[in-house]
Amino acid sequence: MTNSPASATQNQALLDALNHCVAACEHCATACLGEEHVRHMTDCIRLDRDCADICALVARLVARGSEHAKHLIKECIEVCTKCANECAKHNHPHCQQCAAACRACAEACREYAG
Repeated sequence: MTNSPASATQNQALLDALNHCVAACEHCATACLGEEHVRHMTDCIRLDRDCADICALVARLVARGSEHAKHLIKECIEVCTKCANECAKHNHPHCQQCAAACRACAEACREYAG
């Protein structure tokens, strides 16, 4: 990974998307736990937690310039996409916001990975 201005801007855009996704997923999981029919939200909660964890890990790897970031970004794209698809099934505002954040994060990861 290089330190050119273009790559620094790309890194920052990716870090912003990853960190926004972490926050959206954490908020969604917590809000889902408070829903009346929480049993119907278990897949959403599990994916929210997985997505938040992998996005946080990838953000740390990108921030430190690790060569392993590009390998894990592929998995991050997959988890973000699954989480977005699951959250999109629910009409709760927190789920819809999370789905949007996950889609944006997956796209930022795709752009970064080239």
